Amino acid sequence: MTSIEIVSDLVCPWCYIGLRRLDAAIAEVRREMPDFSCEKRWRPFFLNPDTPPEGEPYLPFLEKKFGGPAPVAALFERVRAAGRAWGIDYAFEKIEYRANTQQAHRLIHWAQQRGDAARLVERLFVAQFQRGEHVGDTALLVRAAVECGYPGDEVESYLTSGQDSDEVRAVERRYRAMGISMVPTFIVDGREIVVGAEDPAILAAAIRRTLV
Repeated sequence: MTSIEIVSDLVCPWCYIGLRRLDAAIAEVRREMPDFSCEKRWRPFFLNPDTPPEGEPYLPFLEKKFGGPAPVAALFERVRAAGRAWGIDYAFEKIEYRANTQQAHRLIHWAQQRGDAARLVERLFVAQFQRGEHVGDTALLVRAAVECGYPGDEVESYLTSGQDSDEVRAVERRYRAMGISMVPTFIVDGREIVVGAEDPAILAAAIRRTLV
C-alpha cells in the first residue's frame, strides 16, 4: 500500500484545495490501476507558530502581513476562484479569528491512531473556511469530532489533558528539519515530494514513480 503524507495546516486555504487535487490524482491513478491502494496520513505544520492560544483577529493579521486591505481582497479572490473549480466555496467574510492550530493537530493525531482521519480533516477545513468557526476552540473541536462519529467525552478528556502536545510539536519540527517550509507538501512513500497544491497530473505522476 502506498503511503501519502500530507503536511498541512488547517488555516491554509491552499491546503484545502490541495486535498481535492490529491483525491483527483488518486482517482486518475486508479483508472489506470484499479487495484491501487493508499493510506493518507496528515502531518502537522504551523503556518504561524506564534499565534496566541486563544487566536487573533483574522483580517488585521492578514492586512499587516500582506500590506493592507487591497492585497488581502485580491488574495481572497484568487483563492475563491481556485476553490470554485474544486467545489469549495470559501467564506472568508465569516472568519473572525486566525486560530492557533495546536489543538486541532492534536485531535487529528489522536484520530489517526484510531484509523482514517479524512472525514475529520474535511470537517475541520469546512469549519475554518466555510462556516467561519474557530478551529482553535476546544468546544468546537469536540463538536466536530462528535459529528464525525468519535466519542465526545473521550475527545474532550484528551484535548484538555495536554497529552501528545510535545509529540505533535516534535513531529512538526521534524518536517521543518527536512526542509519543508511550504504547505501543502505531499510525500509519497517517503521518496517523492510534491510541494504546493499542484495540478492532479503532477501528483499522479509522483505516485506512479513510486509504483515502478
